[in-house]
Formats: sequence, structure tokens, C-alpha cells
Amino acid sequence: MSGRIGLITRYVVLGGLGIIWLLPIYLLLANAGKLTSEYSGSELWSPGNLPALLSNVGEVFSTTDVPSGLGVTFLYATIAPLIAVILGAGIGFAVIVLKLKHGFFWFFVVFCGTVFPLQIMVIPLFASFSQIGLFDTFAGMTIVYAAVATPFSAFVMRNFFAGIAETVFEAAVVDGASAWRIFTRIYLPMSRSALVVVFILQATWVWNDLLLALVLTQSASTRPVMPLLAALQSTEGGGSAYTVVLTAALIVSIPTALLFMFTQRVFQRGLSLGQY
Repeated sequence: MSGRIGLITRYVVLGGLGIIWLLPIYLLLANAGKLTSEYSGSELWSPGNLPALLSNVGEVFSTTDVPSGLGVTFLYATIAPLIAVILGAGIGFAVIVLKLKHGFFWFFVVFCGTVFPLQIMVIPLFASFSQIGLFDTFAGMTIVYAAVATPFSAFVMRNFFAGIAETVFEAAVVDGASAWRIFTRIYLPMSRSALVVVFILQATWVWNDLLLALVLTQSASTRPVMPLLAALQSTEGGGSAYTVVLTAALIVSIPTALLFMFTQRVFQRGLSLGQY
């Protein structure tokens, strides 16, 4: 009896927490589905309608820079995490498998990239990027995103490779395989789950980044979507209607939600550092 009561209590608590978590999403959907004339503080909780939502979507794509920002951000969130995953795997392989001399020291140097907050790096990054011509460039943003994402990738991959028996590497060496072949043909395939998790987490971070994107870019062709979304709320120059801003926020949120939805099984396996 007590076990059943505990189970019911657990479901009630989890259900309550789920409702609390879903309330902001409901407010976003409800008010994105309203015309500007229908939006008011007293009607926040009333549901919207599909025609109004489609009208707002059309306005987002016709009157704002959000669509171009989506494309640019997609490239950043794909290329930079991919580079970070490959670099992180290479660092983990060199430190754990190849037993690089002073490997822990070099790993510590790389991992220090996660110790200092981004806020203290913004001014040095802005000054250096301005001097070497990387400010407001696609290459510059890709480099900085990859650099920031690499320490976490190296940390995860080092821990993953540490769990693989050394006999795997020894057997491959006996068979005459080179270090590069062992890395690309054996260790990378064995670590797909961990690689996918790192990629998903870093891609999500790049997609949601506002600070670096706001400081290191200024043109619509290189600026990611988050600063463009924030600019819609500006009171200077009129800004966009609240319903349009909410609709743009909804559109921007969809890609990461879909990413987690379609990769949840892989993500769960990777969190436990499992393998396919």
C-alpha cells in the first residue's frame, strides 16, 4: 500500500513539474497565434488561432532578418561542433591511447578553456579579431565556436577512450595498422554514441548563443539568429509587434526541439557512454 502511495505521489509531483515547465511554452504558442489587435495583457492565457499564427509566420519571413539568421546559424551549429568533435576525439586519443608525453598537462591546458567564463574573453576576442580581420566574418565565428566547444569535447572523449581496453590498440598494432588507421577505423566507430552526444550539446549551445554573436558580428550576412531575434524587441526604430516577436521566437526554437526529438535514443545511449 505504501509503495502504491509513493508511486502515485511520484507521478503527481512529476506531473506538476511538467505542467510548470510547459506553461511558458503554452504562453508562447497561444500569443504567437494572435494578431496584433488581439494581443493584450488581460488576454495572455486565451488560446490563439492557426490563421493568425500563419499570418505572423509570413510577417517574420517577409519583414525580418530572422530567415537569413536561421541559415547562417545552421551552418555555425553544424560546422563548428563537427570540428570540435573531431579535435576532441583526437586529443582524447592522443592522451589516453597513444599516451602522449606529458599528456595530462596538455589535456589540462585544453580543459582550462572551460574554467574561465566567456564574459572575460569577450573584450580580448573582439580586440584580436578586429586586428587580424576576423571580426564579422563567417570564418571568425566558426573558429571561435569550435575553439570554445573543443575543451568539453576533449573531456568527454578522453573519459570514453579511457574505458576501452588497451588490448584493442595492441591487437591493431600487431596487425600492422598505423595510429591514424586505428583512430579512424576502430576508435571513432566505437565512440559514435559519445561523439553524437557531444555534437548535439555543442550544436545546441551554438544555436542559442547570444553573447559572442552579439559582440563579434554586426552584418545580417554573418550574424546568427539570436541577436537578430533580440533586435526585434528593440524599442528604437519602432521594433516589431509583440506577436511577431513571439512567432519568431517559436520558429527559432523549433530546430533544437526537433534535434532532441529525433536523436533522443542516441542521446540517452551517449549519456551513459554506451555504444551502438
